[in-house]
Amino acid sequence: MKQDASRNAAYTLDCEDYVHVVEFNPFETGDSGNLIAYSGNNYVIIGTCTFQEEEADVEGIQYKTLQTFHHGVRVDGIAWSPETRLDSLPPIIKFCTSAADLKIRLFTSDLQDKNEYKVLEGHSYFINGLVFDPKGGQGIASVSDDHTCKIWTLEGVQTSHFILHSPGMSVCWHPEETFKLMVADNGTIRFYDLVAQQAILSLESEQVPLMSAHWCLKHTFKVGSVAENDWLIWDITRSSYPQTKSPVHMDRAGLFRWSTISENLSATTDYPGKMASQFQIYHLGHSQPILMGSKVCSLRRSYH
Repeated sequence: MKQDASRNAAYTLDCEDYVHVVEFNPFETGDSGNLIAYSGNNYVIIGTCTFQEEEADVEGIQYKTLQTFHHGVRVDGIAWSPETRLDSLPPIIKFCTSAADLKIRLFTSDLQDKNEYKVLEGHSYFINGLVFDPKGGQGIASVSDDHTCKIWTLEGVQTSHFILHSPGMSVCWHPEETFKLMVADNGTIRFYDLVAQQAILSLESEQVPLMSAHWCLKHTFKVGSVAENDWLIWDITRSSYPQTKSPVHMDRAGLFRWSTISENLSATTDYPGKMASQFQIYHLGHSQPILMGSKVCSLRRSYH
């Protein structure tokens, strides 16, 4: 890992291929909070990032590759399992991927001799989002351009199947609401009761295409999304329409994510396809972004 002297990135990591997806592990259990996964055209690399704020003897940031998983086809999405632990003997690495061949692959490794994966098949078009059950990690939810949301066991059995009105863009499973699932399609965000197997609440964006939506991990009433070039925020206790709306990108926005440590911080990116993609970080108490940056990117169909 080396420091970049430009304003656009504090540190860069040299890769041998295009990087399609990057995901930090959102779970803090088992000393695994500093895990990162990123993918090239046909592999996934698992590593650790240690920051100076975490360990005083680290200068800036320290990166270490733990394992390379050969994938065989382009990776479009990565989701971490809460079962991942680095402090167990042996360690447990578990994650799943969505790929260009419309399949989900579930990888399990002990970073030694055990390196396995299972294939989950059932979607008939591109998979735009996937997530693990955040409590036990025994289920996987996915949404696709085939207008479905599916929930799978780790053995690949479908336990739920929801028909959407348009392509599924995002899916979120909240650790404090494990019997509910948030699903965003091209213009509406719906919450499903997994016991009753039906929608119980919907939020309207009034704009299409809705490209990405995310359920705030630090506040169960907050939902954010991007549609067209706008940033939209809901408080689901107040209205089914967004309370905050503001332009965030000159062209279409592509991705919205809440911070995992603060209910007031979020980030957005441009729609993929531009050679110089812009990201912005927002604080709900400020009308303007508190940080902006850009990075030259490879062309991709979708952003996860």
